[in-house]
Amino acid sequence: MNENHDATPHVGGPQQPGAHGAQPGAYGQPGPYGQPGPYGQGQQVPPPAQPRRSWFARHKVLTGIGVVVALIVVGNALGGGGDDAPAAGPTSAATTPADDAKSETPTDEKPTDEKKDEKPKGEKPADPEPKSPGIGDKVRDGKFEFTVVKVSDGGTSIGPKGFAEKAQGRFVLVRVDVTNIGDEPQYFFGDNQSVFDAKDRKFAADTTAAIYLEDSSSFIEEINPGNTVKGTLVFDLPKDVDPTRIELHDSAFSGGVVVDLG
Repeated sequence: MNENHDATPHVGGPQQPGAHGAQPGAYGQPGPYGQPGPYGQGQQVPPPAQPRRSWFARHKVLTGIGVVVALIVVGNALGGGGDDAPAAGPTSAATTPADDAKSETPTDEKPTDEKKDEKPKGEKPADPEPKSPGIGDKVRDGKFEFTVVKVSDGGTSIGPKGFAEKAQGRFVLVRVDVTNIGDEPQYFFGDNQSVFDAKDRKFAADTTAAIYLEDSSSFIEEINPGNTVKGTLVFDLPKDVDPTRIELHDSAFSGGVVVDLG
C-alpha cells in the first residue's frame, strides 16, 4: 500500500478524541453518515418553545363579556342623557289642560231666551196641576160628603127685629149640603168649619147668628147614614173682604177638605 494513503485518515473513519476529552463528533452524537450529532448520545431534543399568548387570548369568553358590557355602558351614556334633559322648544308655546279648557269655554256667551224656551221635539208638555174642587163639586172628609152650593151676602144683621144678631163687619152665607156616607150616625157641627181670605187669614163660623136662620142645621145636626142635610154656614168678615176658600171637617180632629170659593 501507499504510505501516504495509510497516513491520511479515512473520511468516514473514527476521529481522535478532542483536546478536552470530548466524545466523537461535534457533541458526541452520530452524524448523518456515522458522525456524532450536535448533542451528546442519549439526550432528548427539546420541543421548540411555543409563543406565550396574551391574557385576552387565553380568556376569550371573559373578554367577549367585557366588550359587551363596555358597549352597553357607552350606549347608555350617549343615548340616555337625553331622557333627563328638558324637552326643547319655546316655553311660551306649551299649554296646560287647564289653559285648553279655558280656551274652549266661552266666558262672554250667555244663554239666550230662545235656548231657554226651546223644548225637545216630541216631548209632551207637563200635566197641569190638578184643579182644586170648587162650588158644585162633591168632596169627602171622614164620614161626610160635602157639596158647596153657593156663597151669598148676609148683610149686617140676622134675626127678628129686636133680637137680631149684628155683624162686626158683614155676614157671608155659605150654603152646604152634607151627606153621611158612613154606617152609623154622625154629628155635624158648624163650629168645625172655617173660611180663608186672600191673605190666608182664617175666620171661624158664627153659630150664634146661624140660630136665627130659618135653616139652623148649620149649628148642630145629627145625620143618619145615607141622609143629607142642607145647611147654611154664617161667617162674620170685614166689609171689604171676600172668602177665597172654605175648609170643611166631619169632626174637630179630622184632616179636612178645601173647596175653592173664587
